[in-house]
Amino acid sequence: MSDDLHNATLLDLFRMETQTQAQVLGDGLLALERAPTDASRLEACMRAAHSLKGAARIVGVDAGVALAHVLEDAFVAAQRGAILLDATLIDRLLQGVDLLMRLAHPPGRDANWAQGAGKAEIDAFVTSFTGQLATLTSDAAQAPSHAAPPPSSAEPTAFDYGSYGLPTSPAPAASEAMTLAAQASSAATALSPIPTPVDAARDSHETTASGDNADPASRTLRVSADSLNRLLRLSSEGLVASRWTQPFAQSLQRLKRHQHDAGDALERVSSALAQVADRSGDDRQMLLAALADLRRALGVGGQLLAEQMHELDEFDRRSTQLSQRLYDEALACRMRPLDDRLGGFARMVRDLGRSLGKPARLEIRGAHTPVDRDILDQLEAPLGHLLRNAVDHGLERPAERAAAGKPAEGVITLSARHSAGLLLVSVADDGAGIDLERVRRAVVARGLAAPDTAQRLADSELLEFLMLPGFTLRDTVTEVSGRGVGLDAVRAMVATVRGTVRIEHAPGRGTKVILQLPLTLSVVRSLLVEIAGEPYALPLASLSRTLALPQEHIAVLEGRPHFTLDGKQIGLVSARQVLCGSAPVAAARDQPVVVFGDGEARYGLAVDKFLGERMLVVQPLDTRLGKVPNIAAGALTEDGAPLLIIDTADLVRSIAKAVELGSLERVPMRAAQASGRASKRVLVVDDSLTVRELERKLLAARGYDVRVAVDGMDGWNAVRSETFDMVITDVDMPRMDGVELVTLIKRDARTAALPVMIVSYKDREEDRQRGLDAGADYYLAKGSFHDDALLRAVVDLIGEPGS
Repeated sequence: MSDDLHNATLLDLFRMETQTQAQVLGDGLLALERAPTDASRLEACMRAAHSLKGAARIVGVDAGVALAHVLEDAFVAAQRGAILLDATLIDRLLQGVDLLMRLAHPPGRDANWAQGAGKAEIDAFVTSFTGQLATLTSDAAQAPSHAAPPPSSAEPTAFDYGSYGLPTSPAPAASEAMTLAAQASSAATALSPIPTPVDAARDSHETTASGDNADPASRTLRVSADSLNRLLRLSSEGLVASRWTQPFAQSLQRLKRHQHDAGDALERVSSALAQVADRSGDDRQMLLAALADLRRALGVGGQLLAEQMHELDEFDRRSTQLSQRLYDEALACRMRPLDDRLGGFARMVRDLGRSLGKPARLEIRGAHTPVDRDILDQLEAPLGHLLRNAVDHGLERPAERAAAGKPAEGVITLSARHSAGLLLVSVADDGAGIDLERVRRAVVARGLAAPDTAQRLADSELLEFLMLPGFTLRDTVTEVSGRGVGLDAVRAMVATVRGTVRIEHAPGRGTKVILQLPLTLSVVRSLLVEIAGEPYALPLASLSRTLALPQEHIAVLEGRPHFTLDGKQIGLVSARQVLCGSAPVAAARDQPVVVFGDGEARYGLAVDKFLGERMLVVQPLDTRLGKVPNIAAGALTEDGAPLLIIDTADLVRSIAKAVELGSLERVPMRAAQASGRASKRVLVVDDSLTVRELERKLLAARGYDVRVAVDGMDGWNAVRSETFDMVITDVDMPRMDGVELVTLIKRDARTAALPVMIVSYKDREEDRQRGLDAGADYYLAKGSFHDDALLRAVVDLIGEPGS
């Protein structure tokens, strides 16, 4: 083989072709094992082998020509009915596919492998398999000759696809590119190198389509992960910058209020002048005329100001939408389908099952589910552990399955889907399930719990032991299991990406391991909370519950505050003390609490305030800081303010250590109100920051305790988790509009009596009636909105703040 640039490029194309066609052959052979006469599968496999033979001949890889040719012979014989592809033949064909992959990606990247040890191994396989096919062929004399033509150093020519009932031009795009490249090589035209899918297709999704005939929809461009990360950071900064227009809108709103105040002052002067005794009628009339002119000027200025505010709101909306779209597209560039890393799993399950005497097959659901490439890279090894565990530990042997009324072949299902902003990946088997009594005995035998304690453990608590380092139910170590590192490695990986893992099982029906992961490591869906006057973020994937805990539900057990949740005692810890080192303070009303952790290490974190749910772009901290205790990363809020993202796993360890040392202070209980009741709480729901802040400041200045929400969904979550005296909502909002929010509030028996006021730009009678029909107690049009109207309506509905 020549070492010049042209042949090096052809070898890159050959590796691409081999990767693609080997996947077709592998998937096809596994399907043919279940349906050996499937004509479409046989034809697809024969075409793949034929394409590989042509590709190997173009680049002069003689061993590849012979190897692909003997595989092609087998598929042609199967198409004619001369042989039946049983499990033994499938094994041999898969061995041939493995050799083709090693030919394209030599062990140790040894470029001479195909001429040395590899040639001997391939020649031996070709010779033995050719003999095996000859023996199996019932009528060798009538079988058409498929001897591989001797390699030629002449210019490559087109292959006769028509002799196999195929199109006259090769179907795979890579084969077409190779033919074009060969023609270019003969004309001494240099080809630019094409990225290769090296190391078992780690970058198989980054290939470059070439040639004018390439399908535009399939064209891709190789882009480094660092470039994508920079693009995502820039787009996230653009998203933040796009929202800097909102403070200008707030300034204009303040200017409008000042103008309104000036108009009021002018009216008072005009009234005073009108009451002055008429000593100089002409002078008085001149003053009144001047005041009238000034009133008109103020009116015109107010109109212009209102128009400018409207235009600014429109600009802000369009700018934010465009920035959001740019950010979403940049984020999508980091997402890859899950099946980018699933190529070898079906084969692994099949081969492992045969080696253990347990026929098994893998079913994949949601293979095209998009996953962040960083998570995808880390997911491959844990899934391998789970699949091996499912075959080795989960599936029964054929005799046991027959006795249980199950088919001899076990089925393992790998599923992936998006749910509530998270990625759920599960591996389930249809085996016998987990023997919990055996787990209980193993826990006691390894000294992990006393016998009486082990007997009291719930099923879910027993299953947690399976994920401890070194824990195994096997007494002997094999190549597959017995070392106790499988589920431990899975849990470690999940923890590194801020996810969770749980095990479910049904006796006699199987076991399922569920991984709950963030969709991406670049963006985290978080709950924002206020602690000691500063905002913090808690990844939602690591939280199990949020609640507003009434003070009377907090009890002191063994000197520490606890509360009951789902029948279990949960320790209550002050976030101020753990994160800020300051003394905890009592909540004015119900205590906002975030519940996180699992098993025995489950805690309630007492925070000062819930600030809502947000999608945050993760910003790594400066490496010079080292590992900051209890902190995972940083982020920016919508207005560009920095905040810290809490590392909940580290926080659990910190709390456990503080509890062990007895250094935690109690969360103080609320002191009895000396006089009167606390201020009434109002929830303001509006997607416009300008309107939201205006309403909040008006109500807070009057003495109300105000909480804000950015849309209907955020508002509904707040209503369900906290206590309010009134809700004020807009109508047109993303995710859930105001009418739907009102409907949900009035439909729920716990909140049906909660007063709700709609404040909207929609001032038509039908819009007003629609809101009132949904259950709203008051409808105020923003077009006629002014400070007194809002406050009067609130007082009419719930009274003064302290009443």
